Amino acid sequence: MRIIAGRLKGRRLTAPKGLDVRPTSDRLRETLFNVLADSVDGARVLDAFAGTGALGLEALSRGAASVVFVEQSDRALKTLAENIDHCGVKDACVIIRGDFRTARVAQASFDLILLDPPYRIPDLDVVTERASELLHERGLLVLEHGTRHQSPERAGRLMRYRVLVAGDSALSFYAVPADQK
Repeated sequence: MRIIAGRLKGRRLTAPKGLDVRPTSDRLRETLFNVLADSVDGARVLDAFAGTGALGLEALSRGAASVVFVEQSDRALKTLAENIDHCGVKDACVIIRGDFRTARVAQASFDLILLDPPYRIPDLDVVTERASELLHERGLLVLEHGTRHQSPERAGRLMRYRVLVAGDSALSFYAVPADQK
């Protein structure tokens, strides 16, 4: 696994062994950031269910101003800290240990929220609702999920406006509808 593009392009990231953490594939990350394009530059990003931090680190590489990572697994947190250190971006990162659904996130106005919960999470609507509360009104929310589970049509004040499918994975994109901004 590596950073695909930007100033950190080519940096290798590590992942803990085992099935606890399922990093977003290089190919899916490339697709995601091609869609996001200029939305990342200067953005304040939240990477929830961060795992290895691949999504947030890719965002930093492509010009995001800062990333808050939320993760609860001790093994993943250790790997996340190592990946941040390896990329030399500690000053632009904050790590919050805890379950995203209940974690205390001080900043409450992100430009981009990247959610990558376990594919079998039972309360996807709760997760997306929580994320919508932390998103700036002109921000974007992206949910990675398995194709076997439908993403919620709504997430608080946000509407799902696009779904991209790649193999067993899907990316659902949410924003406040234009007539409500």
